[in-house]
Amino acid sequence: MFKKEMETARLAALEAGRIIKGFYGNLEEIRKKGKRDLVTEADLMSEKAVVAAITKAFPDDMIIAEEGGEQGKISDRKWIIDPLDGTTNFAHSFPFFAVSIGFMANDEVVAGVVYNPVMDEFFEAEKGKGAFLNKKPINVSATANIRDALIATGFPYDIDKKSDEIIDRMKRIIVEAQGLRRPGAASIDLCYVANGRLDGFWEQDLKPWDTAAGCIILTEAGGEITDFSGKGFNPWLKSIIATNRHIHNDMLRLMGA
Repeated sequence: MFKKEMETARLAALEAGRIIKGFYGNLEEIRKKGKRDLVTEADLMSEKAVVAAITKAFPDDMIIAEEGGEQGKISDRKWIIDPLDGTTNFAHSFPFFAVSIGFMANDEVVAGVVYNPVMDEFFEAEKGKGAFLNKKPINVSATANIRDALIATGFPYDIDKKSDEIIDRMKRIIVEAQGLRRPGAASIDLCYVANGRLDGFWEQDLKPWDTAAGCIILTEAGGEITDFSGKGFNPWLKSIIATNRHIHNDMLRLMGA
């Protein structure tokens, strides 16, 4: 149904990955958009390549990208792009970052790709067709108890303004779960839940480009996604709980729902 969209996203992500990999360990400039929010020439060049590919294939579609904001005319077809999710990791040569491209039709994310060029891991999904890592089907884990679960989280850039509530949630998870990780790229966190490396993930104050592609990949792999209150997730909600379904109620409880 979205064959051309998927092929365009794949090719754009691969080209962006090639650009990012060329800058990896070889950055000349790192700028700060905020106290902790970085942008590099790799972010900008990656986004330029992705936007160009999508605009060429679908000139009437709307694009929402992290660095360039909204582009094109209002449309019920939207591309949501993070050209380099995990810029802080990238700037420190920590190999956990990705290109993330999600496609929405009629306010629903129906396709997405997430590509880590250093690990050469390409996650993708289209609505109703399952989720894949490097062309092989993936599924969420069967972990049924929070005490056996490996959970990931992330921190907002303004953590200094809300550290108490964030640390309080972390304490609840640490006490009950088997383990907690903070890798630093939400798109990959979602994909790791999708293929069973993680059992759950939560974070707050995210942007649409952080989650759009990862959401469809996780959903197609059998996972469940809501906000902290249990409301069905969409990329414009700022809090997220993503799990293998089995531990979702436990995660909601621990988030204080």
